[in-house]
Amino acid sequence: MALDLKELRQLTNSELADKEAQLSQELFNLRFKFGTGRLENPMQIRKTKRDIARIKTVLREMARAADASKG
Repeated sequence: MALDLKELRQLTNSELADKEAQLSQELFNLRFKFGTGRLENPMQIRKTKRDIARIKTVLREMARAADASKG
């Protein structure tokens, strides 16, 4: 899936939170498949974890920018 940072920065906070929830659910499903031996490509777990980290980074940047503008 490999999300692009430019695309992520154009989304709103609620859209990012929804996407993070989707990816977290997908990560759970991938780990379950891996545990049962049905996962064809284990690299999907790594990619999904990195996409979640990218989303959290963008959310944190937005929060810090909002705090800086307030004070």
